Amino acid sequence: MNMPCLTDHSQVFRDADPHVVSHYVNEHVGSHCIQLPKSADAYAYLNHRRLASLDLCQISYGSSVRVTSHALEDIFHLQILLQGSCLSRSASGTRHLVPGELLIINPDEPVDLTYSDDCEKFILKIPTQLLESTCQEQRWLYPREGIRFSRQHYPLNQLHSFTLLLETICTEAEEGDGLPRVQEHYAQIVASKMLTLMGNNVLREHLACSNSTFERVIDYIGRNLQTDITVQSLADQARISLRSLYALFEKHLSITPQRYIREQKLLRIQACLADPSCNVRNVTELALDYGFVHLGRFAEHYRKQFSELPSDTLRRRCPLAIAH
Repeated sequence: MNMPCLTDHSQVFRDADPHVVSHYVNEHVGSHCIQLPKSADAYAYLNHRRLASLDLCQISYGSSVRVTSHALEDIFHLQILLQGSCLSRSASGTRHLVPGELLIINPDEPVDLTYSDDCEKFILKIPTQLLESTCQEQRWLYPREGIRFSRQHYPLNQLHSFTLLLETICTEAEEGDGLPRVQEHYAQIVASKMLTLMGNNVLREHLACSNSTFERVIDYIGRNLQTDITVQSLADQARISLRSLYALFEKHLSITPQRYIREQKLLRIQACLADPSCNVRNVTELALDYGFVHLGRFAEHYRKQFSELPSDTLRRRCPLAIAH
């Protein structure tokens, strides 16, 4: 089975103190702590390259080692065991990894990994911003709390195309003279592949799903026009991020959520003002009922939307009505 690897052209350390290597990893790959056996006489090695916003790393500590971290915060780790074995502990249980297995670590998850003496691993560091920007570009939706991978262990033989992609970006990174724009494209392809091949909470572009989410948001607005509807409350109702919410409105209506809410409130007010059966004492009271506290601004929005003032609509419905 082919596995991604960096050659000696990417060598940073060879036969080095594991703690020195660990310090470098903390700076470039992800915050962590290592615990070595007291009697360990270990010689670590590390190969490292950067490709656009991605970091590629190949490492062995030369001894059994326990690697722990409270959380990776704003990055994802994709780790592939190249040699040896690894014991992975998490809230979902304990798992033994063997060569050819892939592990994804989400940003908010504690890390607790114990590697064998002969362990060697490949690490791909992916910033959360890259995955989020890929979703935004593709108009995919993800929850407000962020993207998370639900399935975190894979044998590489289930991800053949992704493995080939990782081999390619290793080669591209080691060439050293790649154009920045080309490298950015590779990084975006990696992010897209991860989001399409590996189980996660992203709602990808399926028309029925997208329409269903949008319809729920529109229905919620229609049922709550007399309340203070915030954009955040809409995102919470739809269980998507604010960016995804704005993308949803841009896709379906080419306007912002705030503008849509205001227009719907004004439409409801106009219908009340024009309907003789609707009990309206005056314009001011009705405007306040729908959350318009700046009455001058309300009248101007109304005039722009309907080409007349709200008092004109009420007067036409009932000439004797008093509009304030």
